[in-house]
Amino acid sequence: MGCLLALFAGFFPRLAVLFIWLARPALFNAAIGPFFAILGIIFLPFTTLMYVLLWSPSGIQGFDWFWLILAFLLDVSASSYSAYANRDRVPGYNPDIYRGG
Repeated sequence: MGCLLALFAGFFPRLAVLFIWLARPALFNAAIGPFFAILGIIFLPFTTLMYVLLWSPSGIQGFDWFWLILAFLLDVSASSYSAYANRDRVPGYNPDIYRGG
């Protein structure tokens, strides 16, 4: 059950962006183009989702930047945690060097 929850949590922002793109294509294309949408879905899904939700014709303003930066930090932290958790799989990684022993 825990793995299923993690799987849904990982795919939620991508699915949400896809559903918004299908439901409101004019809004989505006005906020970001299809090229950046595909890149955003692959690399920065939470940031893309927040940008599309917060976008207005006058642009991102005021406190909206806080939510956008928070979404970006969430994306970056998820990627960096994944890299940190799989560091033992990197060729040439020697854990004794980093433990101080």
